[in-house]
Amino acid sequence: MTDHSSAHFATVKPVSGSFDQVVERARQALADQGFGILSEIDVSAALKKRLGVDHPRTLILGACNPPLALRALMAVPDVAVFLPCNVVVREDGRGGIDVAVIKVQVIADSIDDAVIGNVAREVQTRLDAALQALA
Repeated sequence: MTDHSSAHFATVKPVSGSFDQVVERARQALADQGFGILSEIDVSAALKKRLGVDHPRTLILGACNPPLALRALMAVPDVAVFLPCNVVVREDGRGGIDVAVIKVQVIADSIDDAVIGNVAREVQTRLDAALQALA
């Protein structure tokens, strides 16, 4: 399986295993890179409950690396609107599972601050390493 990008704002990787297995592996890969999970959003359950529609399983993990988040918040407090970093595990509609991670640099490029740029590079390196660990 090869990496592919669904858009300029996310890196997507197909990952083998069941949905639940991939979620647990993603949690571990993120933890290995210093991220904790601050939030979880079960998109498919929310769509079913609120709209009555079936949607392929999609779970958003709100990942945060506290020391990096603190550095960013101390430099630009309003960066909080971009926290935590979203990592998505989703069924691809063809029987496979994809994991998508945000491209933090896209956000950082819109903020003119050297500290934010440095933090974004480190966050991206860690998110990319977590994604690669899922191979």
